[in-house]
Amino acid sequence: MSFLSVFTPSAAPSAAGADRLSMPTRWLWVVALASLAWRGWMAAVMPLTGDEALFYWWARFLDYGYYDHPPMVAWWIAGMRAVLGDAEWAIRMPAVLLPLGVGWALWWAWSPVSRERAAWAILLYWLAPVNWLNALIATDSPLILWAAWATASLVRAEQAADRGRSPWTLYALSGFFMGLAFLSKYFAVLLGMAFVVYFALCARARWRGLVLIVFVLAALPAVAVNVLWNLQHCWTNIMFNLFNRNEGAEASPANVVVYLVMMAYLISPVLLWLGLRHRSAWRAGLKGQALLVCAAVVPLALFGVLAIKKEIGLHWVMGFYPFLFVMWTWALPTSALRTAARGLGVFLVLHLLVAGGAALSDLNQWHRMASHVRVVEKNYHRFVEAARADEMVKQVQVPGVVLASNAYSAASIFGYAAGHHVPVLGIGGKHARQDDLIVDYAALEGKTIRVMATRKLSLDDYRGFFDSVRLLTFEQDGATFYALEGVNFSYAAYREQVMAEVNRRYYAFPSWLPVWGCSFCQRYCGADRCTP
Repeated sequence: MSFLSVFTPSAAPSAAGADRLSMPTRWLWVVALASLAWRGWMAAVMPLTGDEALFYWWARFLDYGYYDHPPMVAWWIAGMRAVLGDAEWAIRMPAVLLPLGVGWALWWAWSPVSRERAAWAILLYWLAPVNWLNALIATDSPLILWAAWATASLVRAEQAADRGRSPWTLYALSGFFMGLAFLSKYFAVLLGMAFVVYFALCARARWRGLVLIVFVLAALPAVAVNVLWNLQHCWTNIMFNLFNRNEGAEASPANVVVYLVMMAYLISPVLLWLGLRHRSAWRAGLKGQALLVCAAVVPLALFGVLAIKKEIGLHWVMGFYPFLFVMWTWALPTSALRTAARGLGVFLVLHLLVAGGAALSDLNQWHRMASHVRVVEKNYHRFVEAARADEMVKQVQVPGVVLASNAYSAASIFGYAAGHHVPVLGIGGKHARQDDLIVDYAALEGKTIRVMATRKLSLDDYRGFFDSVRLLTFEQDGATFYALEGVNFSYAAYREQVMAEVNRRYYAFPSWLPVWGCSFCQRYCGADRCTP
């Protein structure tokens, strides 16, 4: 029996009232299949982004952890590569299928309360434009799925406990899925905090029992995997997420305003208007749904607090986004749900028209637009880099010369196009420093290296570790790009000029942290910890 075949009406009236809410079976099928086809098309026609190319290389250098994030997205891509190959659509297949897996979790969790309301929640979630437009694979992709299943399992456990049935397997299952979410992205901790708030405020009697122990024991293996990786890899996850990425962050009320506007857009004007119009129905509609409210509201509220100091990315909130649609569905009356679906449909069509036009446009059109639109002019070189990386690599690459780049995004894209890993040469940025751990720069001793970049490079930044340097200029689809060619690479000079600074900036982890291994430090100073 297929997932969608379970959407048949329940015999009894909806728990939300006697208004006989009908099951949207036909529309669920239409939206599920149409959105699946759209995401599949987008996955096939859109070139890889820099982040996606980076995660692809993570999968090529398979590990149980990476410099700035846990490993789940790389494991997913490695599985797709083994089955489907290296094409863009194959790498993105988990993202293409993701909303179906989330919908299944929502159905499993809330259909015992009301099959009709659960089906409408899934329909509204599937109609959200982001679930059509986002065919990109990211660290958030597995987080979204496992967060949905962790919450669904806990909801089912609470339902079982309320009915006098044994909930322990379901509590353990929730902890297991929470562990998988933690191995996807550290934002899983915010969902854990939501669960703590729920038990502390709404189910204190159960919290005093074995629930916490069962949940934690089930999640503990995943946490242990991450801790072990950090012990053996210089604690780079901790250094990046708690320290390095937050350097220079300053409090700004504007960040909070931007965050609130972003959330208003994601929820959609339609749902916001209906929620305000039927605000008197919220208390009654959400009665008995405290866990749902905590899962939806607590993480997003914590992001609101964090926004005081840091810009919040749209993709950051995606792990908790589905619960908003369940919450709205339970709060709104029957007639409003039909209005919500129609309004979201119109909202979606507007997005698809814009996205479809952008996806079908060629670089010549974007190039002409660049002379009139400032934002396109500023980013046109990025469009060319993504869409024409293979032609750019062919222009630069020559036999006997090592290909490199100056930043992780470009290096990952050019490496995907070239079919081999392209290292970052130079200081680079604070993000995605995986090459620190996997590249042995001593192996490049005496080599001629060409460092590709879409912006002009300074010869002085590279002169100190080559006998000679020169800047080569190339053209691709109206965009100028560069390759700095250095002859006779000196590892000793690179170690003193670049690796020493990298060690000072990014590997000054606290002395009280135990270290069982650090490949970067071993190469730099021959020990697991180097003096800054």
